[in-house]
Amino acid sequence: MRRYYKYVKPYLYAFILGPILMITEVVGEVLMPALMADIINVGALHHDVGYILWKGLSMIGVALIMMAGGIGGAWFASKASISFGADLRKDLFQKIQTFSFANIDRFSTGSLVTRLTNDITQVQNLIMMSLRMALRAPGMLIGAVIMAFIMNRQLAMIFLVILPIMVVAVVIVIRIAFPRFTILQKKLDALNSNIQEMLTNVRVIKSFVRGDYEEERFARSNADLKNSGLRAFHVVILQMPIVMLFMNTTTLLVVWFGGNQILTGRMPVGDLTAFTTYVVQVLSSLMMVAMILLMSSRAIASLKRITEVLDAEVDLTDQEARFGQLPVKKGEIEFRNVSFRYYKNSPEKVLEDINLLIKPGETVGIIGSTGCGKTTLVSMIPRLYDVDEGEVLVDGVNVKDYSLKNLRNGVGMVLQKNVLFSGTIEENLHWGNENATDEEMRQAARDAQADSFVQSFIDGYDTQLGQGGINVSGGQKQRLCIARALLKKPRILILDDSTSAVDTATEAKIREAFSTTLKETTKLIIAQRITSVMEADQIVVMDEGRIVGRGRHAELMQTCEAYQEIYDSQMREEALA
Repeated sequence: MRRYYKYVKPYLYAFILGPILMITEVVGEVLMPALMADIINVGALHHDVGYILWKGLSMIGVALIMMAGGIGGAWFASKASISFGADLRKDLFQKIQTFSFANIDRFSTGSLVTRLTNDITQVQNLIMMSLRMALRAPGMLIGAVIMAFIMNRQLAMIFLVILPIMVVAVVIVIRIAFPRFTILQKKLDALNSNIQEMLTNVRVIKSFVRGDYEEERFARSNADLKNSGLRAFHVVILQMPIVMLFMNTTTLLVVWFGGNQILTGRMPVGDLTAFTTYVVQVLSSLMMVAMILLMSSRAIASLKRITEVLDAEVDLTDQEARFGQLPVKKGEIEFRNVSFRYYKNSPEKVLEDINLLIKPGETVGIIGSTGCGKTTLVSMIPRLYDVDEGEVLVDGVNVKDYSLKNLRNGVGMVLQKNVLFSGTIEENLHWGNENATDEEMRQAARDAQADSFVQSFIDGYDTQLGQGGINVSGGQKQRLCIARALLKKPRILILDDSTSAVDTATEAKIREAFSTTLKETTKLIIAQRITSVMEADQIVVMDEGRIVGRGRHAELMQTCEAYQEIYDSQMREEALA
């Protein structure tokens, strides 16, 4: 728990003042029954209106002090708990930002969302409840017991019998509930993952008419969460009836024995009224403690899940970087004996014995069958993955020796899955360079053949994009993503099948723009269409994780059988079309 003190320290005053102010309520609640007893025993008995008025005004004064203390305590408790939750959520989000793809795969996106929201909320609620009740509940318990013993020692002995039994019962409930809350949070993870996947892929679901299937899948996840919640709360609901049973039993015993004492003249009527109130206070305070402990069981389960993320070892870091301040200057790339597997214990390699030199400013086409390792190969350059064997060098320096920030700042990448964010087109383009001028932004859009269609929109570059760019076509989305990468002005530009939805004429114009505006930039173009790479300075042909051919188009047509097959099949299809 020591690691979480840093979230307490900035708001330590609130963590201290909240409980202290709540003590004023405790003092008032303990005094109120005694004042009421005095009114009955003295004022009412002797018909002393002045005494009753004085004690009544005293009770009003105590109530006002209690109100001020309660409001102040609640305010500081809210300040402390909400601030704690906000700072913890910020650090958790920052940690997730450092995750590699492997880390994200381990936790799943839905689980990370749950930990950032629901789990932190559980911890936050526990802190708020604890600050309001941590001193109040035991304070009320101790104060009420002391006052009860002062009033009537014999009658107060009832507490010594009832309280231990009640404590044991509550502890049993909590011990049963704790593991069930852990399961409940996992089921919530699964439901969130299901919802996220469904909403992200809603167009695919509708196009394949799989709505019924997704409804059934959601119903299963929802039912699992419901059943887990019922199993957890079936135990929780026992708490209130148990407390009420002990409260009513204790009250009955107090009234029975106290009534006998009144009949024999050993106890004033007002004391029995006050004593009954103290019984309620003692048992209510125990119920508050039980509620805190019950919330703790769920919050501790959530805190363990948060700690798992904070303690997760990130496999891609700058810790070994020898040249942390070094930027990418030229854009030379070299793969030396590179091999890679996604699962470290898997015997099957995705890439095997890759050796490749790409000179600064070259345009390199990468082509091959689906699943042959093209995307994985280029992902090694900005360290989206690290090699298992061999090394990747940029400008003669191992990529592990760069800081991730400087390395990735030098690499522009347009992925297979084109991602745009909610906001305007201008805001999306400025992801490439937040300080770019309007003219630089428009020039990048012109080079990517995006300016013309953007200008056709009523709001132009101020056009709002839906989540993921749902209100633009696939080809338009690709061109906006290319423009965003161009605005970055990288030393290395990677286009991963990023013109597949663009017609050949537009693609040719984009390549022409590359040859003029990106002369000194090293360009890697992964493509399915052989016409996209025919004019490249170097074409790399891949098959089953290996390089099976390398050279210019004319050379490969003579020496590489795999390239010839790709060319023949595509030309034949084009002729038939």
